[in-house]
Amino acid sequence: MIFGKYINKYYLRFWWMFLIGIGALVVLDYVQMLTPAYLGDIVDELNKPEGADKSYIYSLCLRVLVIALVMFAGRMIWRFTLFNASQRIEAGIRRDMFLKSERLSQRYYHEEKVGSIMSWFTTDLETIEEYTGFGTVQMVDALFLGAIVIVQMVRLDWVLSIFAFIPMILIVFWGALVEKIMADKWEKRQKQYDRLYDFAQENFTGIRVIKAFVKETSEIHAFAKEARKTRDTNLSFSKVYIIFDNVIELIIAGIFAFILGFGSWFIYSFVSGNPVVLFGHTVEMTVGELVTFTGYFDLLIWPLIAMGSLVSMYSRTRTSLKRITAFMDQPEDINDPENATVLTDVQGEVTFDHFSFTYPGKDKPVLSDVSFSVRAGEIIGVVGRIGSGKTSLANILLRLYNIDPGTVFIDGQDIMSCNVHSLRDCIAYVPQDNFLFSQKISENIAFSCKEVDMEKVREAAVFADLDSNVRDFPQGYDTVTGERGVTLSGGQKQRVSIARAYIKDAPILIMDDAVSAVDLKTEETILRNIREQRAGKTTIIIASRVSTVAGLSRVLVLNEGRVEAFDTPENLMNVSPTYQKMVYLQTLEKEVKGGEA
Repeated sequence: MIFGKYINKYYLRFWWMFLIGIGALVVLDYVQMLTPAYLGDIVDELNKPEGADKSYIYSLCLRVLVIALVMFAGRMIWRFTLFNASQRIEAGIRRDMFLKSERLSQRYYHEEKVGSIMSWFTTDLETIEEYTGFGTVQMVDALFLGAIVIVQMVRLDWVLSIFAFIPMILIVFWGALVEKIMADKWEKRQKQYDRLYDFAQENFTGIRVIKAFVKETSEIHAFAKEARKTRDTNLSFSKVYIIFDNVIELIIAGIFAFILGFGSWFIYSFVSGNPVVLFGHTVEMTVGELVTFTGYFDLLIWPLIAMGSLVSMYSRTRTSLKRITAFMDQPEDINDPENATVLTDVQGEVTFDHFSFTYPGKDKPVLSDVSFSVRAGEIIGVVGRIGSGKTSLANILLRLYNIDPGTVFIDGQDIMSCNVHSLRDCIAYVPQDNFLFSQKISENIAFSCKEVDMEKVREAAVFADLDSNVRDFPQGYDTVTGERGVTLSGGQKQRVSIARAYIKDAPILIMDDAVSAVDLKTEETILRNIREQRAGKTTIIIASRVSTVAGLSRVLVLNEGRVEAFDTPENLMNVSPTYQKMVYLQTLEKEVKGGEA
């Protein structure tokens, strides 16, 4: 077994499986040790000058048959319990890792690649599963079966046993020598797998871009290069493993040949009347005893191989567990404070008070000295140039990052003192990237609901002006969107995201550039629905087009991370150069499209 703070609890949880499995292994090992003695007795009985006792031989054969049946039952028991326990341990750790991944902040995923994380969830966990299951079998057999067989060999003839055991010490030294080398090779192998996973994940995600730029051939060559590196690291590990395994096999074969050679000499000398005397001990060995001795050593071969394999498996598992432990030890940036305030009956008042923010790892602040207040139930717009910090406002309200206390408030409550779950539960969010799950349209829309209510789903789709489009699909709301919504157009994905946020019916709705991919008529319909159906609820519409926010009560204008103005669209034409320029550029764009310029 291998121990660590994230795996020990599962040994306690499934102790009864390990107890039954190890118990079955111990009984099995003891029972199969009787077989060589019975076979030796049969050989000696057949070699008696006066003739063999058939009834005695039959009884010995019956005992061997009973042993075979017990071994069958024992193997069924330990396979079911130990392998079952190891798979449950793998599933439990994978669940813990998934829950951990949900608690980690955005910062962590900016620093770590998805491919590396997937490698921890697959190959590293599979390595741990193999060691806790089959590794336990090897450990018990190596210790218990090896010990009782050695005792029986010594009891049969300790001189021959000494000569047989001396080369076995080489296995221990060889294992200690190679173990560290194998651990280093395995770690390099796993890191190369991380890079291969990263490359494959990025290419599958960006397959449309690759096809659009006709880069399939170059990407195939790049993948082949990474695959060759993976092959080379695998070969490097496999070479060490094979050399290690073959040396053990060679030592075992040498010991076997030694036993047969010297055992035959001992038998010949004893039968000739000149028994061999070693260390003051007269070796008196019959053919049956040699068969029994070689049978014992044959049983000892598996514990010796298991010992060698266990060294290799332990080094790999220790490396994999180290990688998983490093992931599980990652600090969780977003946590509930002590005595956190649970937000209830939220009205939707939002206040930023001299707020500044810099993304982790960056030097330049993305927002500086931002101060404004949104009244409860107000619908406002947020505009600004690209990179002015519009999306950052949404990230802050959702508390995807930690901020300075006393700078952002909802209904007068500092969000840094609020329960994170209750904070996010009072906000519905339409993200800029319009991420959809590979599920039915109805399931995507009802994502925040405990179960799919088709009446509410259709109501949300009507709100997002999506219902007529979905009805035209052959499978309607049962249409599967594909990975990241690949089967839908950009505008359809945006409207599914809007419907998904609307059905949550949260007191605060944030739409981050959520209508940029729809036509003006659809945009007007959605904005009208927001004014009518979200009256009395706070809505923040982040937009790249001034036409989107022109009909709102107030619009916040950001310029290089600072508040340039926060006023009605009419007053902004007089006080905000950024807003004036955006209006001018959009007017010019309309004229160009209309053929007037």
